[in-house]
Amino acid sequence: MTLSVVEPWVEDPLRRFVDDAKVLLALLLHPSGQVMGQHGFTRAVDVMSACALAAAIHASAGALGEQLDGKPFAALHHAGRERQVFIAETRTAASSYVFLTVFDRESSLGLVSLYFEEFRAALAAAAPPPGAEKGPILAENFERDLNLNLAVLFGRV
Repeated sequence: MTLSVVEPWVEDPLRRFVDDAKVLLALLLHPSGQVMGQHGFTRAVDVMSACALAAAIHASAGALGEQLDGKPFAALHHAGRERQVFIAETRTAASSYVFLTVFDRESSLGLVSLYFEEFRAALAAAAPPPGAEKGPILAENFERDLNLNLAVLFGRV
């Protein structure tokens, strides 16, 4: 499966994480839901849906963490029967991002956590200096496309 990125500085840290942690899917996105880089997805609609859901989960978990503990939850993990999901925030000097990964028995939460910390450091080191990073650029039909993809995801179309 191929790896694709929006910004070239994301490619090397993401590739190393995928290779080292042996994950099935990896997705780096802006908290607004815009993809920065992905590995393992075969359809654009899947990437867009995963971005929307990851952004929503991150935002709601952050708000819930604030209410319960006074600070956002640092990371979320769900262990399914065959696959596991890990979602966490990572930062560069200029911005914050949401990272989502899916893994199976070829990896473990310990390995994913270990290599995520390395990914976090490598991403921060590779990022352009503050002011040089571009913020999210919304396509003119972003809301329409997002609503359509959510409808497809939930079987309403």
